[in-house]
Amino acid sequence: MQKKCWIKEFESGVTVCDKTGIILEMNDKAMKTFEKYGKDLIGTNLIDCHPEPAKSKLKEMLINPATHSYTIEKNGIKKLIYQAPWYDSGEYGGLVEISMEIPFQMPHYIRK
Repeated sequence: MQKKCWIKEFESGVTVCDKTGIILEMNDKAMKTFEKYGKDLIGTNLIDCHPEPAKSKLKEMLINPATHSYTIEKNGIKKLIYQAPWYDSGEYGGLVEISMEIPFQMPHYIRK
């Protein structure tokens, strides 16, 4: 049975880099989002695709792995950005960034 690559066409951008910031993988949405930096960003540095202060924050996160999430608005689109370290057999490997378009008004639930 062939393994399905569900993430390739996932509607949120997913970018994976190693612990130096070199991009290892990007899905279609991430490639489209960052195409102004080049058509094939695999092998380039993720830091170069971000302005300050995000660039400094990413550098810090690569050195001291941590989860970071926030929202942005750009060109009339609101996004949730979620960045988190990934691990392989317990060893820190780099960061995953998920960029998800979200509505300006959205429900918030408190679950008990």
